[in-house]
Amino acid sequence: MAIETTAVRSTAPGRRPGARPGATRPGGRRATRRSGASVALHAGLLAASFVAVFPIGWVLVTSFKPLADVYNTKIISHFTVANYGDILDSDFPRWFLNSVAVAGLTMVVGVFLSATSGYAMSRFNFPGKRSLMWTFLVTQMFPMAILIVPIYKIMSSLQLLDTYGSLVLAYSTVAVPFCSYMLKGYFDTIPIEIDEAGRVDGLTPFGTFWRLAVPLARPGLAVTAFYTFLTAWGEVAYASKFMISQDNYTLAFGMQTYVGQFNQNWHLLAAASVLVTVPAMLVFYLVQRWLVAGLTAGGAKG
Repeated sequence: MAIETTAVRSTAPGRRPGARPGATRPGGRRATRRSGASVALHAGLLAASFVAVFPIGWVLVTSFKPLADVYNTKIISHFTVANYGDILDSDFPRWFLNSVAVAGLTMVVGVFLSATSGYAMSRFNFPGKRSLMWTFLVTQMFPMAILIVPIYKIMSSLQLLDTYGSLVLAYSTVAVPFCSYMLKGYFDTIPIEIDEAGRVDGLTPFGTFWRLAVPLARPGLAVTAFYTFLTAWGEVAYASKFMISQDNYTLAFGMQTYVGQFNQNWHLLAAASVLVTVPAMLVFYLVQRWLVAGLTAGGAKG
């Protein structure tokens, strides 16, 4: 009896029999590791957020500085909004309208061609279908730079240089293959029975596409519209080669004139950069409710 009492008393509450005094329980070690991992994760997220936000914040701050304070390390020593007034008094509004026209036309053309080709690849079997799909994938491997010379020759032969049409066609060659393949995957998620019901009701193949498939594919079309708009909005390589007269410059190319070999107006470039983000933010706001659904649903089927 005495031996049993001693054995019971020798084991402290909450300690395993035979455990050394001061030993840490496995649960405590796991909790320590979880808390350490959580701290490291949040620290990494904060560092990544700072790296991503700092350049944007610095451009925003620089847009409110005069030229003399651009290289000043202080955040804002002399606050001014004159930079935006100087921008609006220059060729910036003309370049802005050019970019809106080019990006808008590219978005319309790109969405229409991508939707029709994606629907055709999803619903119909025709000779060369697999080859066409592979072609769409292979074209994404080539960088835009190596296509400038052949596309330039084509536009020159068609006498489209220094026109909106040259940029719209060039940007469509970049956006349509990727968007067609993406929309093909999205149309695969729409039951084919809906198309069959439309044909029973007397709809033509295009009527079935326009009245039934397009309304159901709005999330995928929103992603396509956003992608094609951004493709044309911020592109500079084609714009610098195809546009000759300064009145036809787009924003991405025209803004380069603010910083050159003999003039370095960083304050004007910063103010123009802030204004450039407004249309992209507006388009994102209009389609953001469908963006997540379109990006995830399009990859459900290949």
